Amino acid sequence: MSVMHPDLSAIAAYVMPAVPLRACDVGFLFGTRHGVEEFCRAAHDLWQRGMFRVLLVSGGVTRGDARPEAEVIGARLVELGMPPALLVLETAAANTGENVMLGRAALAARMDLAGVRSVLAIGKACAMRRYLMTLERHWPGLALAGCPVNYFGIATERWHEHPEFRARVLAEYDKIPGYLERGFLSELAGYGAYPRKPLASASASSAA
Repeated sequence: MSVMHPDLSAIAAYVMPAVPLRACDVGFLFGTRHGVEEFCRAAHDLWQRGMFRVLLVSGGVTRGDARPEAEVIGARLVELGMPPALLVLETAAANTGENVMLGRAALAARMDLAGVRSVLAIGKACAMRRYLMTLERHWPGLALAGCPVNYFGIATERWHEHPEFRARVLAEYDKIPGYLERGFLSELAGYGAYPRKPLASASASSAA
């Protein structure tokens, strides 16, 4: 039976906080080239449950596909049955800050942003805090909700047992302080403080 190192538990609680899932004015799907089907099915399910009125999908071209992430995701959502009129596709963003800034501009071209008071972030489970911190930095004043998508094929609480999942969580933990210092993010109130003094063995701790 796998036992999580205490420092890994603290890191996971920070990087992947328990964010409420609730109906919002806008759904915001952060583009990805990983787990596209899982993301599309999660967003489609949220739409069927009435969790947003409009879905913003932001993501530009990434290596391995000449099509922007948002176009790939948008096309699949339409195949699953989402009406195209509910989708706002932003196809130029190359990083999470641009996702929010360019996505917000794309949304403003379709609707009055004064009416947007809440956003439901849909993104990788391993990066959920960073998505929310980016929204807090570049689109402050919103009520935020989250739908973390786990496409790794293992339960989220067992993240430390999966090499890629583990590597991505620890990478998020490592880069958030630098992003804060450079003004890319704003900290989230009410979701715990950065665990600044993990044991040196945390990153290398065996999952066994």
